[in-house]
Amino acid sequence: MNTQDILQRLGISQLTPMQEATARAYATGRDIVLLSPTGSGKTLAYLLPLATSLRDDADGVQAVILTPSRELALQTEQVFKGMGTPFKALSCYGGRPAMDEHRAMNSLKPAVIVGTPGRLNDHLRKQNFDTRSVRLLVIDEFDKCLELGFRNEMEQVVSQLPAIGQRILLSATDAPGIPAFTGLRDNAVRLDFLVHVPAGERLRLHQVCSPEKDKLHTLYRLLCTLGEGRTLVFVNYRESAERVAGYLLANKLPCDTFHGGMEQPDRERALYKFRNGTCPVLVATDLASRGLDIAEVDNVVHYHLPVDEEAYTHRNGRTARWTAHGSAYLLLHTEEQLPAYLPADTPQLGLPEQTPPPPRPLWTTLYIGKGKKDKVSKGDVVGFLCKQGGLAGTDIGQVDVKDRYAFAAVRRDKARQALSLIRGEKLKGMRTLVEEAK
Repeated sequence: MNTQDILQRLGISQLTPMQEATARAYATGRDIVLLSPTGSGKTLAYLLPLATSLRDDADGVQAVILTPSRELALQTEQVFKGMGTPFKALSCYGGRPAMDEHRAMNSLKPAVIVGTPGRLNDHLRKQNFDTRSVRLLVIDEFDKCLELGFRNEMEQVVSQLPAIGQRILLSATDAPGIPAFTGLRDNAVRLDFLVHVPAGERLRLHQVCSPEKDKLHTLYRLLCTLGEGRTLVFVNYRESAERVAGYLLANKLPCDTFHGGMEQPDRERALYKFRNGTCPVLVATDLASRGLDIAEVDNVVHYHLPVDEEAYTHRNGRTARWTAHGSAYLLLHTEEQLPAYLPADTPQLGLPEQTPPPPRPLWTTLYIGKGKKDKVSKGDVVGFLCKQGGLAGTDIGQVDVKDRYAFAAVRRDKARQALSLIRGEKLKGMRTLVEEAK
């Protein structure tokens, strides 16, 4: 399968200059360092040449892709699967049994393994796949290598891949240096597309003063003022995410949480509801600041000040992506000061004396207990909701079908009636659970 076939399958008419440059660099066989903003299509940039270079006559795993998070591993796997090549990809990450992944390795015989460092080290220690066939190493968000925990785990993975012929390192920020353990060669091609996207011209920055040290009420007032746009609220701790979300929910403001302490299905559900517009606010740790495919985030709120400038940059990178515009808000109580890396004249946003009511999304998400493994497609879900649920096509938004379940966004004012009509009905001859996703 060639590049044009893949692009047609993905519904893409033309590559960006960054993606074209990556393909040309890949063809040289040299190592690549690709710097490009979040949301600019880096994943597709390297997966396209990777997919077209996989060999039919090669046995075993041909490429290993290291990612810092489960979500990015899953996202990369899904993009590869969407290409429709004859090759298989498998994502590996913590939070599910490693034995299940080992069985999948034996049955699928993947040419590409995408995984987090800790889980890949587990498989490598157990010799669950033959590393001698791995010729390509990709490290996504390679600047994470510089963080101590990730550095040690990544170094262990790379040291157990003896036959690497080409390396691709990707990042949305320019790291001060590249660790020697990556094995990057001196003649590596450096592709820097960061300078061509002046995000500062598209990002509006404000500071918001909280009269109390506990900024919860000020955050609530700000979110009510911002309205129905998608807003990411960043905190520094998992416990803070739960506390902030609990306060907002108690005050009837719809939101969800996203942090490393959550079970994977709960994280996926939270992200889906945020993406499809049924949950306007996501309270998250810095885990959500990189590696996630979240389009059209309107606002970023720094409830806690970021730990450093790099964290600040990655958080803000969730909005004003590529050519879009967005806003960032720093909540400061009277004892806090703007970080030195921000302009002292950052404008203050005054909140209205009369706080608007909390935003109420037009959409809600339905959970459907059947998926791809049950031979259910998006068309099946839409047909079921229209025929049995009495919905029109315009009442249905984004539909995603996973292996064992599906999500569908439907108009909130039609959801209760649809659930009532669907109760007891069969989807493709199968009884299934359909309920509002919590």
